[in-house]
Parts: sequence; C-alpha cells; structure tokens
Amino acid sequence: MGIEAVNNRIADIQSRIIALQTQQATRPTTASGTTGTTSASGASFASALADAMGTQSAPDAGKTYTLNSKGIPTELAAYGNGKIPANALEKVGATNHKLWAPAAQSLTRMMADAKAQGVTIGITDSYRPYSEQVDLARRKGLYSQGGLAAKPGTSEHGWGMATDLDLNAKALTWMRANAEKYGFVENVPRESWHWAYKPKS
Repeated sequence: MGIEAVNNRIADIQSRIIALQTQQATRPTTASGTTGTTSASGASFASALADAMGTQSAPDAGKTYTLNSKGIPTELAAYGNGKIPANALEKVGATNHKLWAPAAQSLTRMMADAKAQGVTIGITDSYRPYSEQVDLARRKGLYSQGGLAAKPGTSEHGWGMATDLDLNAKALTWMRANAEKYGFVENVPRESWHWAYKPKS
C-alpha cells in the first residue's frame, strides 16, 4: 500500500471518529421518524473503526437512526454532502447501490413487496458522490435553470436519502399508491424516477 493510500485511509478513519463523536454527543434516547434502533457504544465505535480499516465486523443490532434539524442523518452530517465513505452507507438488497441505512432497508423491503405483487422496481442511481454531482450538473444543467441536476453539495442523493428508480407505467402507478408506506415520496416535479426517503415523525 502506497503512502498516499495510507494517508487516505487515515483521513477516512479520522472523519469516522469525528462523525461518531458527533453522533454520540447528539443522539437522543429514541429515534424520531426512523426505522431502526441502536445504542451508541464502544462496540459501535470499534465496528466503525474496523470498517474504516477495511475489516469485517458484526453489524450493530438495534442501532438508533436520527435526523438533525435540517433533516440530514445525524451519523452522516459530519462527512458532508457527497463526501460520505461507502462503508458508512448500506447496500440496497443484493444490488451495488447504497443509501443511508434506514432508506436502504426500507427500499429493500419495498422492492421485495412490489415483486411479490408482480411489480418490478429497478434502481438506476442512489448515493451520489460530490464529483458525480458536479459532472451531472455539467452534463444535464441545474434544475433551477431548467435542467435535471441539483446544485452540487445540495443533492438528496449526496446524503444517501434519494434514489432514482427504473419504473415502467405499472411500477410507477404502484409506487404512487404505496411508496409513502415505506417512507418514500415523489418530491421533484418533472422527475417521476426520483424518490426521496422522508420518514414521518
């Protein structure tokens, strides 16, 4: 491993430590408007450190997920929009797409339930790093100017809170009738594929 790679890994570990310290300092005893539970402990710190080092560890059972006053996941806020390490997010089912853990878990359930009803929901995009936000804005223009991209650093994708779905007419109808039960809302006009995770309090 080269010196640059080692320095990058150290920086990642340091950012995770800061995020965990922030999380432990601000975490309430119960979650509001979320779908999971867990306590902050030395065990979760050890797990995060092990993840940052690229080693495997058992997932936290009963983790508490919270949103801050701006609706941003507390445990991700310290990283910054579009700057979240992959190991701080969770995979959606068996896909390679990642979101904030409660959003990933809820989307996984929703896709499975839809499939059981004969409806196929695909994913075309999920968490979007800052560099991809910049590239998308360059290629497709800013939404505020008639394009399709949020201003880089403000995207719901950058917090792992939104997904772009591959929906045929049947799937879109199903989503509009059922998605809110899973915490997802269609909140961007002109983009029927964009669904954001907005759990109710």
